[in-house]
Amino acid sequence: MNTESEQPGQNQPSNDGETHTPAMKASDFTGQGRIDFELMQRVAANQEAGIGELYDRFGSLVFRMAIQSLPTRDEADDAVQEIFVRLWKTADRYDPRKAALVTWVMLLTRRHLVDKLRRKRARIKTSLFDDGSTGANGNGRHTPATKEISARMERDENFRALMIRVDTLPDLQRTVVMRAYLGGQTLRQISEELDTPLGTIKSALSRALVRLRERTEEEVSS
Repeated sequence: MNTESEQPGQNQPSNDGETHTPAMKASDFTGQGRIDFELMQRVAANQEAGIGELYDRFGSLVFRMAIQSLPTRDEADDAVQEIFVRLWKTADRYDPRKAALVTWVMLLTRRHLVDKLRRKRARIKTSLFDDGSTGANGNGRHTPATKEISARMERDENFRALMIRVDTLPDLQRTVVMRAYLGGQTLRQISEELDTPLGTIKSALSRALVRLRERTEEEVSS
């Protein structure tokens, strides 16, 4: 399997002088990372059961993110289909060493939705110019459509800022936050999937929330 991922110290020179990255394999990983890697390998191989499992795990999450970002149910439904096609096409690139699968799915989903909103905003701007205006109505006031797009883009910026803060957390805390608050999983589900005591999961979430609150307060005061 070819992969675009590159890890430090893994590149090997070939006989033609070029540098190639060795293919990842299931034995490179353990625990949940191995389970997620094997799932994405089945998705990449176009195995119906694997694709179904991926949708069962993340379909509701992707739809929830889409319906919160896009103005209509039809657009959200279309976006979900497009996102799962992208997940299928890029499945062989998934590397558990870089991110938990739920994180990877969410980042790809958010990127797709942001791109979709930007294209929509560009179309709105074009239509406004075609109408002889400058991004506002005839009275110089912004239309409801442009206000809505601006609001959604602002939420996207806030999401990216949150992701930056989450990425500073220790591994377990980051994983619990992503799965609980952004992935919609219960703490018991997280405990079972990570094979970690429920008490440890609860403590990790509590410490993570404290650290995120402190980080936010530091940014506001600076």
